Amino acid sequence: MNRKKHMLAALLLALTCGGTVHAQTLNQAKEWFNEGKFAEAKPVFEKLVKRAPSNANYNFWYGACCFETGELAESQPYLEKSAARKVINAYLYLGKLYYTQYRFDDAVENLEEHIMWLEKKKQDTEEAERILSKCRLAARMLRGTGRVTVIDSFVVDKTSFLSAYKLSKASGNIEMTDNGEGAIYTNEWGDKTLFPQTDEEGKFHLYSRMKLIDRWSAPQPLQGINKSGYSQNFPFLDSDGITLYYAAEDEESLGGYDIFITRYDSDDNTYLRPDNIGMPFNSPANDYMYAIDEVNRLGWFASDRYQPEGKVCVYVFVPNESKEVYDFETSAPEDIIALASLKEIKRTQTSDNVVRNARQRLAQVTYAEDTKKKSGDFRFVVDDNAVYHRLSDFVSEEAREQFRSYLQKEKDLNELQASLENLRTAYHESNQAGKDQLAPGILDKERRVKELQDEIAELETAIRNTELEKTKRR
Repeated sequence: MNRKKHMLAALLLALTCGGTVHAQTLNQAKEWFNEGKFAEAKPVFEKLVKRAPSNANYNFWYGACCFETGELAESQPYLEKSAARKVINAYLYLGKLYYTQYRFDDAVENLEEHIMWLEKKKQDTEEAERILSKCRLAARMLRGTGRVTVIDSFVVDKTSFLSAYKLSKASGNIEMTDNGEGAIYTNEWGDKTLFPQTDEEGKFHLYSRMKLIDRWSAPQPLQGINKSGYSQNFPFLDSDGITLYYAAEDEESLGGYDIFITRYDSDDNTYLRPDNIGMPFNSPANDYMYAIDEVNRLGWFASDRYQPEGKVCVYVFVPNESKEVYDFETSAPEDIIALASLKEIKRTQTSDNVVRNARQRLAQVTYAEDTKKKSGDFRFVVDDNAVYHRLSDFVSEEAREQFRSYLQKEKDLNELQASLENLRTAYHESNQAGKDQLAPGILDKERRVKELQDEIAELETAIRNTELEKTKRR
């Protein structure tokens, strides 16, 4: 009898302790979740939802953690299940998920439901209203998706994506800023530049300079497009000298950067109200550096949609004389989404002749660029008046040696970035145990890449200063 009592007491103690451990684990996971530590909280909620698959809160927490850590497909069934059980924040996350899938009407519906519950509970709706506004904007843009023929795309490193652009001389010149966070446009004659500068908040705004007889004018802000609190970057001036394309982050952007168009009003010395050029050029991701080559009748823009960190896709398209749009009402929703998102560029290629002729023009301009490159070993901008292509161009022996080191570091960086990209790919394809094993190596390589990038940037400045000092003495 005593033995049975002892066994019963032990069993009750085990159950009590197990419940305590469970509560502690849940509380810790909820604390991580509220602190934004979704990667730490996710495995806990995953276990909990497997034990109690009908628990609405467990479904929400796990689905939200998956969303926040980039596992969007994994998050969907859990968020949908929790929303069906009226978990308030599930509507918010489901709206954001549908937004990434171009299901903008569904996103609007879920955000409206989320806001309704917030209002009932007298909670703040400002952030939800902001997201809802963006979803409604995207829904309108989807209905006006432009009919554009995209003939090719290239996935390249973000740091050197402009190398994929093959523009004619008449289109002007585009080059990255020294910090690699923007682009500088110079017109065909080399007497006007458009470029970004940062304000005290770290936001980019566009400025212009004109080349005078013996110097460059002081930078002047582009009137009519610079908005306080938002960034404007990646300018390109059309060959007419009036039409300006640029990228901006503001309340009319779908993602981070969106591409906008405006025109210069010479009477008022300002630019007209800019317009978002819409889909398929813009997306919930970052889209920028739109450029038109009138000579070769080709257009270019860059986007990080569907791309891993550090990569962008450069799209090449055939510019239209005027905007043409698909018929939203008579088209299947999945077809419009495919055309707007550019998930498969072949869907945009409805005319074999247009595609064939455009690809021939692209091949010709690419061949011409490759032939031009053979006449020099590299392109290094010393200042506004000097661009070097060979080591023998350097006047300073010290600068020449520094540049040799610079080339080696760039080679090392490219190899390191390629190795890092392979590790990241393996990480995404691995199970949790594999991810845990790969994570330290990825973090170490990311640190080394950042250090090497900083070294290269410092060395580039030192080379310019050394060379300019030498040339001034001559």
